[in-house]
Amino acid sequence: MTAYLVARMRITDAERYERYKELTPSIVASHGGRFLARGGRRVTLEGPADDRRIVLVEFPSVEDAEAFYHSPAYQAARALREGAAVGTELIVVEGLT
Repeated sequence: MTAYLVARMRITDAERYERYKELTPSIVASHGGRFLARGGRRVTLEGPADDRRIVLVEFPSVEDAEAFYHSPAYQAARALREGAAVGTELIVVEGLT
């Protein structure tokens, strides 16, 4: 069943984050994923405004999303993100059947 990884973070080092962004597309694709949103305009309709970057990635399953996250390739890329972003949240939610 399709799953969606939702990520939110505040970028603190744009140059370092760009290097992270260069690495992730091929890692996502190797786990059957594809980006649906990667930054871009956002509008808060309810609740407090949140200026963090939002990324949405579709995977074939929760297991594929978890395999992506735990893969050695992503963990290496994640090390770059750790010095480039704060307030990071990554959540995987299963889609509807």
